[in-house]
Amino acid sequence: MVCGPKSIGKSTFNRYLINLLLNHLPSVEYMECDIGQTEFTPPGCVSLSSITEPFLGPPFTHQQTPRKMVYYGQTSCEQDTERYIDVVKYVFNSYKKEVPLVINTMGWVKGEGLLLLTDMIRLLAPTHVVQMDVYDWKAMDPLTPEYVHLAPGLYTKGKQQGKSKQTNLSAAESWKRVHSSILRDMSILGYLGHLQPPHTGSVLPLHSFVPYQVPFNAVALRVIHTDVAPTNIMYAVNASWVGLCRIPDEIRCQNDGPVLLTQTPVCDCLGFGIVRGVEMEKKLYHVLTPVPPENLRQVNCLLLGNIAIPNCVLVSQEGIEGEIPYVTSEYNYNILGSGKLKQKKHFKKREYSYQCDYT
Repeated sequence: MVCGPKSIGKSTFNRYLINLLLNHLPSVEYMECDIGQTEFTPPGCVSLSSITEPFLGPPFTHQQTPRKMVYYGQTSCEQDTERYIDVVKYVFNSYKKEVPLVINTMGWVKGEGLLLLTDMIRLLAPTHVVQMDVYDWKAMDPLTPEYVHLAPGLYTKGKQQGKSKQTNLSAAESWKRVHSSILRDMSILGYLGHLQPPHTGSVLPLHSFVPYQVPFNAVALRVIHTDVAPTNIMYAVNASWVGLCRIPDEIRCQNDGPVLLTQTPVCDCLGFGIVRGVEMEKKLYHVLTPVPPENLRQVNCLLLGNIAIPNCVLVSQEGIEGEIPYVTSEYNYNILGSGKLKQKKHFKKREYSYQCDYT
């Protein structure tokens, strides 16, 4: 398990370590727990990937389908740490322990973030913990066996851990960082690049691709990060980035209206898409996605999180005439309610059920 504050070099270390292991092993498992800076998927995911080939470039150059993935729906877990732990447990249970596993963690190591990291060490029980830091370990306490054994976690008490070795390394040379939001946008664009046909001389605009038509009653729908009134749910879903997921229960609805989940499920995510349109008369979602049809047949749930479509997708597409929907340059951030709302949710037992919208 590799841990440390933001922008310390965890991803670079993970790439080096995995590529080094691939010189001696046919494959290495990689578990991504940093939902803000994901390596092989768009942002907002906890995933488990089987790596068989070296990877050298930034994340947007090697987007791939993981062996197991859950869409958390946000780039930070501060709002709901309990669900984050549930998601990590769910993904980790798919690890078969036949090959080495490299675990990447978030850069949130202050306050509750350090408590959560302590919980994850106890939960995942890694054989080695690599702690990266600079300036004489000032960003966080050294995660020695004694510290992990005695320090309280966010949800756990102290528990005996395996041996670990603490090694202080010299600080890395300064380098020019790319802002994390730009890296997240580039990962999404890299994922959408799978829509492009091979060996074409130019990049085709997204509106030139034919979307899939999905009946309202074929998939359940859930907004992860906030509460949305059923009467406004379609406004939220239209022109949004959604996780294409599979829940174990059958979708049951007596009419052709949208099926709304009352709780967020911890379930497999098979890929992502853009809801290009919502056709109310025919009760259809129009979804643009690179997920192959054989996998789409398993999708029965759309999860909408706090991951936005990159601005360039909305404003820089060629061949669009007139005003662009959902885009404005006249926005007053001083209006009450116009800013982002941050709140922490601590749910009790996580059960979910269906309700049909008859409006």
